[in-house]
Amino acid sequence: QVQLAESGTGWVQAGGFLRLSCAASGRTFSPFAMGWFRQAPGKGREFVAVISRSGGSTYYADSVKGRFTISRDNAKNTVYLQMNSLKPEDTAVYYCAASDSYYGTDEGSFEYWGQGTQVTVSS
Repeated sequence: QVQLAESGTGWVQAGGFLRLSCAASGRTFSPFAMGWFRQAPGKGREFVAVISRSGGSTYYADSVKGRFTISRDNAKNTVYLQMNSLKPEDTAVYYCAASDSYYGTDEGSFEYWGQGTQVTVSS
């Protein structure tokens, strides 16, 4: 059984930064891709960023491009999301996701999910 555990929850003022981490545990696990999604209050879950197994390919939502950076450490089975220049509209629960075979933005194609971690950005 694969488990994903996010950390890095926090509160920050607009313009600040936070780094989220997501560690995978369980069976030997080398996901094809790992990603981040988020869900703001009263809204559906949306794609944020995804990274390939090697880390050589990444893709971002337009709303975070240039501000957020996704990276991964395969030796630690961990993916990171560095969030800079945070805005109040970035306030959401952030979810880590992983897939054995899919690289993309469709949340329905990711097999494994974390429980989510709250990020709050005040103006």
